[in-house]
Amino acid sequence: MRLLTTIAALRCYLTKRCSQNQLAVLEGLVLDEMTSWYQTAVGLIPTMGGLHQGHLSLIERARQENSTVIVSIFVNPLQFAPNEDFERYPRTLEQDRQLCEQAGVDAIFAPTPEEMGVAEKSIKESQVTQVIPPSAMISGLCGRSRLGHFQGVATIVTKLLNLVQPDRAYFGQKDGQQLAVIRRLVADLNLPVDIVACPTLREPSGLALSSRNQYLTAKEKEQAAVLYRGLQQAEAAFKAGVRDRSKLIVVVQQEVAMVSSVSVEYIELIDPTTLMYLKQVEGEGMLAIAARLGSTRLIDNIILRDRQPIIAIDGPAGAGKSTVARQVAAELGLVYLDTGAMYRAVTWLVLQQGIAIDDECAIAELANQCKIELTPSQDLQSPVRVWINDTDVTQAIRTTEVTSQVSAIAAQSAVRQALVKQQQSWGKRGGLVAEGRDIGSHVFPDAEIKIFLTASVSERAHRRQQDFQKLGQPQVSLEQLEQDIAERDRKDSTRKVSPLQKAADAIEIQSDGLSVSEVATQIIDYYQQRLSQW
Repeated sequence: MRLLTTIAALRCYLTKRCSQNQLAVLEGLVLDEMTSWYQTAVGLIPTMGGLHQGHLSLIERARQENSTVIVSIFVNPLQFAPNEDFERYPRTLEQDRQLCEQAGVDAIFAPTPEEMGVAEKSIKESQVTQVIPPSAMISGLCGRSRLGHFQGVATIVTKLLNLVQPDRAYFGQKDGQQLAVIRRLVADLNLPVDIVACPTLREPSGLALSSRNQYLTAKEKEQAAVLYRGLQQAEAAFKAGVRDRSKLIVVVQQEVAMVSSVSVEYIELIDPTTLMYLKQVEGEGMLAIAARLGSTRLIDNIILRDRQPIIAIDGPAGAGKSTVARQVAAELGLVYLDTGAMYRAVTWLVLQQGIAIDDECAIAELANQCKIELTPSQDLQSPVRVWINDTDVTQAIRTTEVTSQVSAIAAQSAVRQALVKQQQSWGKRGGLVAEGRDIGSHVFPDAEIKIFLTASVSERAHRRQQDFQKLGQPQVSLEQLEQDIAERDRKDSTRKVSPLQKAADAIEIQSDGLSVSEVATQIIDYYQQRLSQW
């Protein structure tokens, strides 16, 4: 791992790293169907140091999705007001370096304020060119008491994104206002980076992890946990049917009031994307709180979603994910998110318009402009009707011509990015059953129900042999099939980027000796059980 403190060294490192990754691809060292999207990707985790388990969870996510992971450590003077804790903010570079090395970070970028071109003074006194987000997004919540804070954040984050030029940048959901502001910044400035939100990690008491927690005594940490308890009480009320802003806020206030040493700054219900105030939750809302305990300022939030659940089914190749997902969707009346059909639909459109398969620019434009719709069907063999640009292509996408070209189209990163974006947009409405190798960990990390469906190598080999027989294909010995599946598992589980792994909040179903209906029944029972708890 490299520790870089100058922009010149950072640029040199990134240039060499890019060349090494491209050479590895050319030599076929990491090129395969599942990782072609990620094999040269760079992930950035911007931090102010004082790293804790929350930061490490961002690093872990970035490690799974990129070939190069950069952590920036910079205590940004522009985001501190004159009366805030800039001087005493935790600076633990050596400890942070050790944590990053253990977590598999490739490089740390830890510049001085002078190297970043900002003097050690607040944004109001600075002469640096500033990035100013929309006033409506930064005037409320934390912006009311931290004047200039979000201009300072936006200015330095923009500089970091420009210097590193990552494919993805990772931020925690705990800083919900900051997350929304940065997403808007990236959209408005057309920056070519995906902003990835990661769940808030908490201490056993429920207190959200934060670098500022080290200011708190053990007793104060216990007291501070009341913030999350208040949010949890409001979540319980929401699940019981309460949607009104004032009623949800009162629930939090009543809980927090039980700890007199906590001074509430605000409790608000807002749209998590626009930060506009909500009178009631209709689709999605963020209930946010800020409070002081002694001299320490703490923030927290919880997302309230009024949608049908998403069922995400991950697992190794040959575990029967697709067949099970179709049956679960049909029995629950949910939409089966047939991602393969989406790639086929784009392929069909490419062929219809006479675009060359290797014209990636034209295909990228088409994939980002087309409108795909999936609607449920009662036919288990074809459980989803597929529409692209208002044309029903359910049957047309199953032709030999489309089948022969879909792999080449699916391997193009712009197509994958465009379709994942559509999938995530549908996910906001919920009511989906989706399957894949990283559906629960990457596409729908906030899925309410996550299943890791697996089976032994011998069981999967036996199933595959039966499939070959049904299709009239040449026979392959069980021994050869077992070797092939074991090797695929090894590659999927040990690949550097996006490895096959069970999500921490997924339940595992071992399907040896079980029929498709029996597996589907287990998932449906779990779904009903979780639904009753909501």
